[in-house]
Amino acid sequence: MAPPIYSALIISLGLGTTMTFASTHWYLAWMGIEINTLAIIPLMSQNHIPRATEASTKYFFAQATASATLLFASISNAFLTGEWDILQTPNTLTSSLITLALAMKIGLAPLHSWMPEVMQGLSLLNGLILSTWQKLAPLYLIYQIQPTNSNIFIILGLLSIIVGGWGGFNQVQLRKILAYSSIAHLGWMILIISFSPPLALLTILIYLLMTFSLFSSFMLTRATHINSLATTWAKIPILTMSTPLILLSLGGLPPLTGFMPKWLILQELTKQDLAPIATLAALSSLFSLYFYLRLSYAMTLTMPPNNPAGTLPWRLNQQHNTTLMALTTTSTICLLPVTPAITALLPL
Repeated sequence: MAPPIYSALIISLGLGTTMTFASTHWYLAWMGIEINTLAIIPLMSQNHIPRATEASTKYFFAQATASATLLFASISNAFLTGEWDILQTPNTLTSSLITLALAMKIGLAPLHSWMPEVMQGLSLLNGLILSTWQKLAPLYLIYQIQPTNSNIFIILGLLSIIVGGWGGFNQVQLRKILAYSSIAHLGWMILIISFSPPLALLTILIYLLMTFSLFSSFMLTRATHINSLATTWAKIPILTMSTPLILLSLGGLPPLTGFMPKWLILQELTKQDLAPIATLAALSSLFSLYFYLRLSYAMTLTMPPNNPAGTLPWRLNQQHNTTLMALTTTSTICLLPVTPAITALLPL
């Protein structure tokens, strides 16, 4: 792809999300999401291989369905209330339709089926964009509407945590595992967003940190299959130590950073007299922890089968700028001790 076209698409990605962030009008918010969607589809299919084309087509159909539902629900809301303001969604039916449309946009269960298939057909860089930047605009709108009935958020959140854990069990493709990981983490955000929006914001920020660190590690080693993790020690030995810690942090294992949002979410759910839901969410997160441990085991405790040492990848000097990756990896591993300071700063 020509650099000017690539730059224009990246600028359009930023412009669409920024437009949604800045708008209080449903039509402008919808327009921002559409600009975002139309900008990433050429990036997805730029490799001109059948799997990338298939992934971009599936993504287009899923996003078009969600966009049509969102536009219909916002027009219906404007017809019933006489307002296009995002904060004015008092009608239960229209707010539920808007929530489901946005849930399909970001890939929440049970509207998640497009997400693993699309992720599998993308490069790791485009997968990173899909897992992070593309989630921000719909999550902002979900944050804004806040329907009075929080049951829909609880159902979507619990289903996403369970499906995100179960779905990654038998996967060997890293991109599909990362897709199910994204679904599970979005479930935690949606579960708490109606009870404590600042805590949901903290969860999103930590998720972005952890996901960027993990994708950067896989991009540095060009790993796309679980078997390819076994040769990481021969390519970049330091990643053999840091990547398992990132994976365990994504799983929410103490004393790593990923434990912080889950700990605070479970505490908040218990305060809201939702102890059974908190228990179910905590038990369901063990499924996700299992496949993170599986990846860690494949990376640190296995050797490539029947592969003589002479044919392993050489330790060539990598021409990569790893400063940002080092900062995010350190944050992914070491932020748990500052939890008291974070809870003091945020109105949790």
